[in-house]
Amino acid sequence: MSKRKTRSVIRLTASYVVLVILAICSIYPALWIIMGAFRPGTALYSKTLIPKSLTLDHFRELFNSRIILFPQWYMNTLKVAIFSMLLGVLLTLLTSYALSRFRFRGRQNALSVLLVLGMFPGFMSMIAIFLLLKEMQLLDTHVALIMVYAAGAPLGMTLISKGFFDTIPRSLDEAARIDGASNFKIFTHIILPLARPILTYLALLQFVGPWGDFIFARLILRSKDKWTLAVGMWDMVSSNQNSNFTLFAAAAVLIAVPITILFMLMQRLLVDGLTSGASKG
Repeated sequence: MSKRKTRSVIRLTASYVVLVILAICSIYPALWIIMGAFRPGTALYSKTLIPKSLTLDHFRELFNSRIILFPQWYMNTLKVAIFSMLLGVLLTLLTSYALSRFRFRGRQNALSVLLVLGMFPGFMSMIAIFLLLKEMQLLDTHVALIMVYAAGAPLGMTLISKGFFDTIPRSLDEAARIDGASNFKIFTHIILPLARPILTYLALLQFVGPWGDFIFARLILRSKDKWTLAVGMWDMVSSNQNSNFTLFAAAAVLIAVPITILFMLMQRLLVDGLTSGASKG
């Protein structure tokens, strides 16, 4: 066997070993949480991965407990995530379409500002946002969460969606304008039908963000019946002296199921939207 072939085999073997190790590191914690959701008792620790007996008591407790308002938290999070997704995607699409198709003074500066602002973490502006919402009397409301989540969407996703719109031939716009179509009609009847991959990508990202956000929701929401899932689950563990981890695991499984299903069903469109949006800047 030649040296080149030996190096190729070693490199390929090392790649598979690294991939197997990464897969184990990714799957094992998730599998432990899933098994913990069906494990009797309150302790998440166990000598074996698979419990000797399985139970659904933790799932029943989530929906029957008067202290843990899990169904209410679930609906609150679903409402905030859906409306944030709709408004955030709309703002992102309009912003990216304007920056991609129109040429106006300050366009390059606007792109630079979006790029720079997108580099800063969102929690840096939380104090200012908190004071602003307090003056507007929007604290402890879901409207405040929806407004902030939706307004922040263009900062992180405009450049990617603009890159996707740049891949759509401008000749389609010009042909539509010759036929008398307005910019809004071109956007709704030509651009959006061709933008299904990036639309799926934006919708999933804008849905997942509010779905799992804890820091901002904990800062704004004060009433227990208005909490989202992240805030409620944090309180679920902290108020029980960090002992009821199997109940926490059951809630984590229920939270992860819809997101996992969405990613599995839309995986192809998600990848197409990401790769196409990154091909042009």
